[in-house]
Amino acid sequence: MTGPLVDSTRAPVAFGRRAVPKLFEDLLRPEADTRLRALGSLCDLIHHDHERVYQTIRGGFMEQLNVLLEDEDSSVRTKTCELLHLLTSHSIGREALLSPSLLPPLAQLLDDSSPSCRRSVLRVLDRLALLPAGAEALLPLVPKLMLKLREEEEEEEEEEEVLLLSTITSCSRLDALPALASDGVSLLGRKLSHRSPNIRREASAALMNLSVCEDGRRQVCEEELLPVLVDLLQDQDLEVQTNAAGVIMYTVIITAGKQRCLDLNVVPVLLDLVSRDKEEEEEEQRRKALVLYSLRALTALAEAPVGRVLLLEHLPLLVRRSEAEEEDQDIRRAAQTAVRVVTWTP
Repeated sequence: MTGPLVDSTRAPVAFGRRAVPKLFEDLLRPEADTRLRALGSLCDLIHHDHERVYQTIRGGFMEQLNVLLEDEDSSVRTKTCELLHLLTSHSIGREALLSPSLLPPLAQLLDDSSPSCRRSVLRVLDRLALLPAGAEALLPLVPKLMLKLREEEEEEEEEEEVLLLSTITSCSRLDALPALASDGVSLLGRKLSHRSPNIRREASAALMNLSVCEDGRRQVCEEELLPVLVDLLQDQDLEVQTNAAGVIMYTVIITAGKQRCLDLNVVPVLLDLVSRDKEEEEEEQRRKALVLYSLRALTALAEAPVGRVLLLEHLPLLVRRSEAEEEDQDIRRAAQTAVRVVTWTP
């Protein structure tokens, strides 16, 4: 008769409330394999029993964290970050990880020699940055994240680039200045033409957040990014299109942005995005932000005499979207604003 199968990657788990403390004891053992198996079992416990999250955080794991993150074995460091990623799924885990004493050792792992460890810590930081408190705590890290992003241009590690860009996007939504001060517009601009839609998507999202600031808009013009952004309005990826429209929407607020976009003949492209026939409700909701950004960009372009002349020729389209009863209320209001600006007379 065959005996029970034993998973060599997991430590034996004690019964009941003794399970987590026993695994903590294994984390203190000198053998790297023992620590690794204990971490694997902790991951399983937390994944399948959310009550173990509180026991893990309050029972002493966080006190051992600094040592584990500096473990000489890269597999232990990686598995520790995988466990932290699971903990960040819970509010108590996110709150614990935002401790000032824990972020520095996490940040050091951005330079880890192990690619799997770097990816694991980036997943943790990316999830933390989704919360305002997390983004605020990570703002001092933005210059380092930008530096790592520049290094990834040579490494061509797509997943790491996407995670870096996503974290930068979340932090820049709260405060764009750290990224702007780190040559962010130029660096993100180089990512807009990347072959990967995931990288184009995240780079354009980050750039949109930087364009909220006047300095960001000015740099978008100076770095000659508007021709690339206008091309992205016809990208195959809807989110890339939407983000590109968002950057243009902010950039045309300033005179240089208006003039450059008019020179690039962006008005017909934006009108085409606005004039698409009503699609299925789900698809229409997905396109809502794209239509809103396009309408607001057209409204800003109508403030220029040349833009107003161009848009007067297409006034019926804007009126139709502003009056249709079945139209989304936000889109209808944006279209009404566009009509008022286009038809304004001194």
